[in-house]
Amino acid sequence: MNNNQLAQQILNKVGGEKNITHLTHCATRIRMNLKDDSKANLSEITDLEGVLKAQNQNGQTQVIIGAKVNAVFSELEKMVSIPATDNSTISEEQKKKKISTVIETIAGIFSPAIPMIIAGGMIKALAAILLNFQLVSEESSLMIIMNMIGDLVFYFLPFFLAVSAAKKFKTNEYVALGLAAAYMYPTIIDGAKAVSETGIKSIDFLGLPILLVNYKSTVIPIILSVWIMSYVYKRVDKLIPDFLKIIFTAMIVILIMVPVQLIILGPLGSYLGEGLARFISWFYTAGGVFSALLLGGTRSLLTMLGMHYALAPIQIQEIAQTGKSYILVSALTANMAQAGAALGVFLAIKDKSVKTLAASSSVSAFLGITEPAMFGVNLKYKKPFFIALISSGIASAFLSLFNTSSKAYVPPSLFTLPVFQASNFIYIILGCLISAGLACILTYFYGVPRKNEKKEDYKSEKKRDDHKVDSGSSTMIEGFEILSPIEGKSVTLTEVNDQVFSQGLVGQGVAIRPLEGKVFAPFDGKVEVLYNTKHAIGLKSVLGIEVLIHVGLDTVNLEGKHFTSKVKQGQEIKVGDLILEFDIEAIKEEGYDTITPVIITNSSEYSDIVINENKNIKKDSVLLSLNKEDLASNKEVVSVS
Repeated sequence: MNNNQLAQQILNKVGGEKNITHLTHCATRIRMNLKDDSKANLSEITDLEGVLKAQNQNGQTQVIIGAKVNAVFSELEKMVSIPATDNSTISEEQKKKKISTVIETIAGIFSPAIPMIIAGGMIKALAAILLNFQLVSEESSLMIIMNMIGDLVFYFLPFFLAVSAAKKFKTNEYVALGLAAAYMYPTIIDGAKAVSETGIKSIDFLGLPILLVNYKSTVIPIILSVWIMSYVYKRVDKLIPDFLKIIFTAMIVILIMVPVQLIILGPLGSYLGEGLARFISWFYTAGGVFSALLLGGTRSLLTMLGMHYALAPIQIQEIAQTGKSYILVSALTANMAQAGAALGVFLAIKDKSVKTLAASSSVSAFLGITEPAMFGVNLKYKKPFFIALISSGIASAFLSLFNTSSKAYVPPSLFTLPVFQASNFIYIILGCLISAGLACILTYFYGVPRKNEKKEDYKSEKKRDDHKVDSGSSTMIEGFEILSPIEGKSVTLTEVNDQVFSQGLVGQGVAIRPLEGKVFAPFDGKVEVLYNTKHAIGLKSVLGIEVLIHVGLDTVNLEGKHFTSKVKQGQEIKVGDLILEFDIEAIKEEGYDTITPVIITNSSEYSDIVINENKNIKKDSVLLSLNKEDLASNKEVVSVS
């Protein structure tokens, strides 16, 4: 499924364009506010190829995609035209979510500016590396220019936020930029810098004082100003006749807003920002290790809920006000812990497809993107995620002992460690090792189900004596062996040219290159899901094994063409029943790969999934064997070779 098709599917399954009131995205997920949340089918969105998870948090529908979120969002944005919000269409339940609305609004304002803010932070990290290794001197022209590039977004932050705030509040962007220019005008900035020398703290405007405040790097003043301006602009624009709007609307709005913001909103916002920075400093000073432990231990929970972007304005305000952020340290330990937990899964698990996913997810988490590790690996097994929370809390508490902070807003990763500072840099290295190492070790020993090899060998020998099962037999041992639904050649999931399957995002299993266009029931059970396009079918055995059989890659685009279903959703099935037919040659002629993944979608419930090593698979051959450690002894299975 390409990006355009995925975007279209998401749009359809959230209730269409008319159900969306606001649309934005962050580094890994598409975020939507819907008029009616009940119209969004989250389970079907989660099942889409290319989607890690869909969820509703704090009244916002979030579709977690991962690294290609920008590409999918761009396609989705082309398909919709979001009108100005009509409050009459918003449900009473949504109106009650005022706190979450404020959080979402602030996060929405910062989201478009985050890439530029991160770019500045990354430049500062690179500059720090050059200085630390003494590759350049601090007075060199190269370092002067690099520092300028790293600081420019913070210096002119009101301009960046003015644009995104105007879009968020649906008002004129250029008038909003005018308000930012008023804050940054030399009369104000230079006057604020000279207060200590001149003693002049304000200038007079019609008898009212305009305080000389340095608004460089401020966050709250411009957001307050654009918010108020959005109402003023609408009222003025409504009063002015159409043929005079171009002349008088902007002029009147500026005449009203600039004095108001310089006299009231700017100083108020500046004091609020300063108070917020002082509160955070007090929180860490008063709470010390316990505050750091709490924040470090809950940071990944905020990411899971999609609320971590609400912390971005606070962290940016911290850096703007004090030159450093304490909160960002918790993000560093959280990322390292999630990476370490995924690495622990990689070392502990035996299934090749899971190992591939865990390895790639661990690397991406070490580089600052944790969603693949969290949703694709750690939450799948549950324990690794909570082990990561504990490890992050401990590491964060350790780093707080050495007054660790970040001097730039960056995605915390191994590459951006130079922007973090402590009484000695070695403590930052130790903090990362504690976070990642502890999570990895605990996950390896306690995070995923692990067989006792000697015990299993004994059980296997006993079952071989009792049942005499081989890979070509159609005999099923108590329902824990799955027969091949298709005749063909088996390959590992890593050979499937689709990351959703190759990285095990939907579960463990195997793929088959079919020789015959027929799909048979691999066990006794029930048809749980039958897609309208007939290209995929979900089955559940009588003992709870859930299997997805997905015929071909991107064959959903055929919309049922060349497929014939032999069963209905909800129908009971017996092992060997013909459930689906498909025309292999016709599908290939349409340009689609017919490789068919067979996935255990609830594979996290099983301690081991063993693949038949015989590559040539008959429809009555055992394809997969499942071990479940908490089963009664009479339901244990034999590993097939």
